[in-house]
Amino acid sequence: MAFYGVASNLVVYLTTQLHEDNVSSVRNVNNWSGSVWMTPILGAYIADSYMGRFWTFTVSSLIYVLGMVLLTMAVSLKFLKPTCANGVCSKASTSQIAFFYSALYIIAVGSGGTKPNISTFGADQFDDFNAKEKELKVSFFNWWMFSSFLGALFATLGLVYIQENLGWGLGYGIPTVGLLLSLFIFYIGTPIYRHKVRKSKSPARDLIRVPIAAFKNRKLTVPTQPSELHELELQHYSSSGKRQVHHTPTFSFLDKAAIKEGNMGATRPPCTVTQVEGTKLVFGMIIIWLVTLIPSTIWAQINTLFVKQGTTLDRHLGSSFQIPAASLGSFVTLSMLLSVPMYDRYFVPLMRRKTGNPRGITLLQRIGIGFMLQVIAIAIAYTVELRRMHVIRIHQVVGPKEVVPMSIFWLLPQYVLIGIGDVFNAIGLLEFFYDQSPEDMQSLGTTFFTSGIGVGNFLNSFLVTVVDKITRRGGGKSWIGKNLNDTHLDYYYGFLLVISALNLGAFLWASSKYIYKRENIEAYVDGVQVESKALDTSPLAIQV
Repeated sequence: MAFYGVASNLVVYLTTQLHEDNVSSVRNVNNWSGSVWMTPILGAYIADSYMGRFWTFTVSSLIYVLGMVLLTMAVSLKFLKPTCANGVCSKASTSQIAFFYSALYIIAVGSGGTKPNISTFGADQFDDFNAKEKELKVSFFNWWMFSSFLGALFATLGLVYIQENLGWGLGYGIPTVGLLLSLFIFYIGTPIYRHKVRKSKSPARDLIRVPIAAFKNRKLTVPTQPSELHELELQHYSSSGKRQVHHTPTFSFLDKAAIKEGNMGATRPPCTVTQVEGTKLVFGMIIIWLVTLIPSTIWAQINTLFVKQGTTLDRHLGSSFQIPAASLGSFVTLSMLLSVPMYDRYFVPLMRRKTGNPRGITLLQRIGIGFMLQVIAIAIAYTVELRRMHVIRIHQVVGPKEVVPMSIFWLLPQYVLIGIGDVFNAIGLLEFFYDQSPEDMQSLGTTFFTSGIGVGNFLNSFLVTVVDKITRRGGGKSWIGKNLNDTHLDYYYGFLLVISALNLGAFLWASSKYIYKRENIEAYVDGVQVESKALDTSPLAIQV
């Protein structure tokens, strides 16, 4: 609620209160949103390597609260905000702008430790060795995102209206109090939480060691049998609480790091197959991550161009009530809230009976369906914008503040479809990066999800800036100018549609090459092996 209470309507505050133009406001919103989703890389590294998830979240949440308090002050106290008369605000001073953006980026720093650690900490409460808990864990990320969507719904429906009609101070003060309340509720459960013990001091070190070792052994020949590569005894993994990861044929050049031949007499033993496979997993996730950037760019439109597009349309509901343009984002959330229970309670059991897969379909199939829905959504956005431009020409709408005689509800289908798509791709990506990460790097693995959204926002900021400069050359009409009633936003949406379709093809290729990880679980009692089974975390296998 706190994040979406700021993000959903930030572009409106920047243009109406700080008097930024469309390109600058979109760029600044994207840069801030990008930072919010990129800082989790640092927060996850600190959690996995030093402080653990609970304490990293605790410290970061205090920073988050500080940022929200400062932001509320920035829009409430007279000497910190621009003076306004009859709805017209004067230009903000340099110090006021500096204080406002400082508060925003303190929130971004705080989110760095909260976003990657609270969801993984929640998933840690389930025991993978308990059949019942493991079955429940399959639904965890669905309901985790469902509760997040509830907060987002309140933000886009209630807070946005409060901000525009009752005051920005109240609109930011409510989520600040809500954030404090949520932390109080979280810490009530402290005595009963499970804390996952770190099994290595620097889990990310293997990502450097394995490629270096493989490069040193580049002239050696990889054995034909994976069993000839260096690996520790199974009892070592059982006694240490770690899991052995099975060999896979992907990124075979990295297997050279586990060759025994070149390490005879060396002071340091070769890398194990499990260490090599952990590095392979990260390499594979990087490829999948790359093809999530364009979909994240499409998602960034919800809080930027979709909102600005909505401000030009007829927003009246009845004779007196006017819908805030950013409130249409609530339909993304509503469609998600309706779709998550249907997906979890109906779609998954139906597909489970057909495929034998506990998730119904594979994680990458789920993500692919979401990406496909996103392509359809941007195609609809392009079509609706063509319609808007047609109405503008017919009614000769010219001024930037003139209302286009076309209902804002024309934008509804693109919002709804993106919301349904997020049930597939957003939740699927979060679960995929958690599930496929090396055991000791699951917080860091989750940041593949958050950083993808962050880079998508930066990419959107870059595209908006470059497209505006290129199309403005030689006195031409900008695709994204100050006056959206006299631009070619339809061209920009058409451009997004083309690159989205191409990206979908790239995703289908990348997912066809991906091999899911397979772990081996061993249990020993008094040194006697009592259980031995391979745990295939691939959704293609039946998990028990």
